[in-house]
Amino acid sequence: MIEQTSPNRPGPASALRFVTELIAWVATPWALASHSVVLAVASVVVLVGLPTVFATPGDRPRVLVPVPGIVTIALVVLQLVAAGVSAWFAWPRGVAVATTALVLLTVVAELPRWRWLAHAR
Repeated sequence: MIEQTSPNRPGPASALRFVTELIAWVATPWALASHSVVLAVASVVVLVGLPTVFATPGDRPRVLVPVPGIVTIALVVLQLVAAGVSAWFAWPRGVAVATTALVLLTVVAELPRWRWLAHAR
């Protein structure tokens, strides 16, 4: 039986996801700024804007544009990849290693939510 409400509630998984998102929002434009200011700004618009606009009903209290759960999973994965990769280009090795560990821990913590989202329409 599929749980009716998302396991997305305040707790360790949400906290890890939030910290990882913050890192993506900072590290990605930081890493891109030396190549293109336009790309740096666009990265923030994509990383902040898409998850704000598109969400799966039942996973968040307010949804502007409803999308299937797989889209929400893809948006979270985008954030995680952005944080992990950008940290290696933007910051010293120790910070990048810590960020990579945080990303991996976030993936493990997100699995129950992702299982729910995979079945959400």
